[in-house]
Amino acid sequence: MSHQPPSENYESALNHVNTYSKPSDLRITDMRFVDIVGAPMHCTLMKIYTNQGLVGFGEVRDAASKTYALMLKRVLLGENPCNVDKLFRRIKQFGGHARQAGGVCGVEVALWDLAGKAYGVPVYQMLGGKFRDKIRIYCDTDISGKPDGTKMGKALKKRMEMGFTFLKMDVGIGLIAHEPGTLSYPLGLYEEMETLARYGWKWDVKTLEERELRNRAYDIYNVPHPMTGIHLTEKGIDMLEQYVAEVRAEIGYTVPLAADHFGHIALEDCIRLGKRLEKYNLAWVEDMIPWQYTDQYVRLSQAIHIPVCTGEDIYLKENFKPLLEARAVSVIHPDVLSSGGILENKKIGDLAQEHGVAMAVHMAESPIGCMAAVHSVAATENFLALEFHSVDVPWWNDIAVGLPKPLVNKGFIEVPDKPGLGIDDLNDEVIAEHIHPNIPGLWEPTDQWNDDWSHDRLWS
Repeated sequence: MSHQPPSENYESALNHVNTYSKPSDLRITDMRFVDIVGAPMHCTLMKIYTNQGLVGFGEVRDAASKTYALMLKRVLLGENPCNVDKLFRRIKQFGGHARQAGGVCGVEVALWDLAGKAYGVPVYQMLGGKFRDKIRIYCDTDISGKPDGTKMGKALKKRMEMGFTFLKMDVGIGLIAHEPGTLSYPLGLYEEMETLARYGWKWDVKTLEERELRNRAYDIYNVPHPMTGIHLTEKGIDMLEQYVAEVRAEIGYTVPLAADHFGHIALEDCIRLGKRLEKYNLAWVEDMIPWQYTDQYVRLSQAIHIPVCTGEDIYLKENFKPLLEARAVSVIHPDVLSSGGILENKKIGDLAQEHGVAMAVHMAESPIGCMAAVHSVAATENFLALEFHSVDVPWWNDIAVGLPKPLVNKGFIEVPDKPGLGIDDLNDEVIAEHIHPNIPGLWEPTDQWNDDWSHDRLWS
């Protein structure tokens, strides 16, 4: 038997080996964005470029400004993206709760994508490996037209026929507000809220009058639930209970059904409504009151026999501690694009598990945000279900290249083994068809942010 070396030399052999990159020499060179609408919301997609041709994909959370990410560019250029934790600790001071975390989280996701591509491994593997091969999806469903529990039940039944094993719907004052005698509130307040609602989401304000109306909308909608003076009447509670009863009549009582968007009502009204809905076997009631009110969540959890859930607007692990240590919730519900990113989200899940609390995950974003969540929850033991809100968006699956189609198959997403997030590229043709009309541009240069400067140290 011959032991002679093969005639193929070292250089030619490398042609058959995927070396991905030279991770130690990898450096960040640029950051660019595109804003799209309808997927299902306003989503800002991000690319972080490197000196070796690798591109990392990230996303700023739905309806947040990309400025939150652009302001980080100056501290990332020239850095090795594989040092994810180091860079996260550098930039996390620039994040805040809810959408203000969008820039930090979007960057963190793109860094993990680059690190995985550089080393040729999926992100979940760098988090310690996976607890599951496929991710259970809960389907959040809206219906148009006049509120009708039977109609909602039929819509959810169709989701079950598609293979979804976990469901969610809205149950709130918006369903009953037009029926006289269902709500009690300072005269004229709810009507003003409805009139101003469209200005709260309006981007293209052109006049001082429009700007004043938008500012007034901000003022009204930023009033915390307990301070609005809006209360449910018995008639209102009867109607909401009837709505849920009609839904359960269609889908049965076996499938988990969560409820969200109750409206800006006081804690006492949440308790009254929660007691009436106990018989309908809800998986959880979500964000009934602002997450900051730990003591009120304790009162709510102790008063009703339905799992209580919150968390999609909480930034960083330490800010989940008060709720967990007070035994105020049964389910936490972070969003990877506002909780701190992929690794921080896993840390939040691990912390919740120490307190005997399950973790579901909020997700109403593009396939980038979706895959970031998939990798994070694949590596988190106490994970329950991941939200999906784009079933009715036909082009959603076409945004990313290299993922299975459909990505959500019979109510689950398979955890990919491909490097990074598992996304090969983004489909610019599809993206170009859905660019935000008031935020034009497809991966335009952002050089003006390269040399922005600030003394960022947190101590003297």
